Amino acid sequence: MPRPRKWRTVCCIPERTVFGPLGPGKGLSKQVIMNVDEYETIRLIDFEGMNQEECADSMGVARTTVQRIYNEARKKVAGILVNGDILSIEGGDYQLIDETIGGMRCRRHRHGQGGQPSD
Repeated sequence: MPRPRKWRTVCCIPERTVFGPLGPGKGLSKQVIMNVDEYETIRLIDFEGMNQEECADSMGVARTTVQRIYNEARKKVAGILVNGDILSIEGGDYQLIDETIGGMRCRRHRHGQGGQPSD
């Protein structure tokens, strides 16, 4: 029996969850599903500039887990760009930081209750 998957902590769900081609032939595109935890690794490493260790600490998982998730996410992004597929971000084994830490603010992104940015 496999070990149960550990919940990944994410800061927030993206506002836009579907991306795709705009030009002719867009109706022929296949849909690729990216899990929320895969999106979070792309956001933390590529957008926020964290290294894999910092990303792992933020998500509450091992660095090797982040490395595996990140590699899968990048493979999906590359396929989407090359093939002109539609990206949909949904699902996965995650908990929002507010659900995980009882309403404490995300120290890096300063999100308050409900995942909304706070000043």
